[in-house]
Amino acid sequence: MTEKAKELLRKYWKLRLQRQKEIDDSIAARAEFENLYDKPYEDKKRVRVSGPFTVESLSPFRMLEVDATGNPVDPMEKVAQKVPAAGFEQMILDQVKTAGIQQCDKKDRIDFIDLHPTLANDLFAEGTYMVGEQTKKAGILIGSEFGTVTYSDLVRAAKEAGALGYDVLISLAFNYDAQASTVDKLGRIPVLRARINADLHMAGDLKKTGKGNLFVIFGEPDIEIRSLSDGQIQVKLHGVDVYEPSTGTIRSDSPDGIACWFIDTDYNDKSFFVRQAYFPGTMNNPYDKLEKTLKAEIDKEVWVKLNTTESRLFAKPQTGRIAVKVINHFGDEVMNVYEIQS
Repeated sequence: MTEKAKELLRKYWKLRLQRQKEIDDSIAARAEFENLYDKPYEDKKRVRVSGPFTVESLSPFRMLEVDATGNPVDPMEKVAQKVPAAGFEQMILDQVKTAGIQQCDKKDRIDFIDLHPTLANDLFAEGTYMVGEQTKKAGILIGSEFGTVTYSDLVRAAKEAGALGYDVLISLAFNYDAQASTVDKLGRIPVLRARINADLHMAGDLKKTGKGNLFVIFGEPDIEIRSLSDGQIQVKLHGVDVYEPSTGTIRSDSPDGIACWFIDTDYNDKSFFVRQAYFPGTMNNPYDKLEKTLKAEIDKEVWVKLNTTESRLFAKPQTGRIAVKVINHFGDEVMNVYEIQS
């Protein structure tokens, strides 16, 4: 390196450090600071009722893996190319063989008598299970470990399931995007969307935990959207519609099995923002349990406003859409998006 080049490099670093100091000084002068504690002290005088309700967002993008040569690899393309079953997908398959797929009612559990990888393009595996005396054959779609299953993913998989003569498509994923969350059937193929328990992100420790609810099909919110004369909107929750694999029919469950339900009254297709929250479930007497836990009287008028299946009135959404999320007592959840006519 010539002396001229060295001198230019020294000047560059001098200016670079000077600029960084200006940035740091500006942040120090104007930014608010929050102390974070890795191991906070326990205060036994305080009782936690709930964590904060926050914005939840599912990225529409997939996280790309990198192969041995440093080139990006789409996990869904890897499945389509039928790389030998290994890693995440094989782990999910092994867990499904052991745990089965659970629904709200234990009698509706799906236990596979045969489950193995397939050479299809969009389906990772095929499985066989019994419904009474009948044998059902299912195509299995496995979503990526850190991605979101989309509507187009389900459409491609359902087309392939129909072409291969399967009776049903079962999708296993940690998350589904808003449009995919509304799909129950594509053509003649019923679509069962099972949510993978987040514990499977720590699959190495599952040997100690037993089966649990690792794969759950929760059903669809059964709601009524009321448009009032003054332009206000109200949502009424009737329960949850649950698919019964034993009969192939939809069963409507009452709100008693619902722990809580949330409404985003102006859903933007990207992030779910809890604007209204309610706790209708009567299981285990939540009101009495809350009073006992807090060792204090709870304002019954306030509780009645929360322990309800009817929302407060709200204005028509500017986006033209609302989203409703329902969570049962096991922590399983489902979300649907609804168009609101202007």
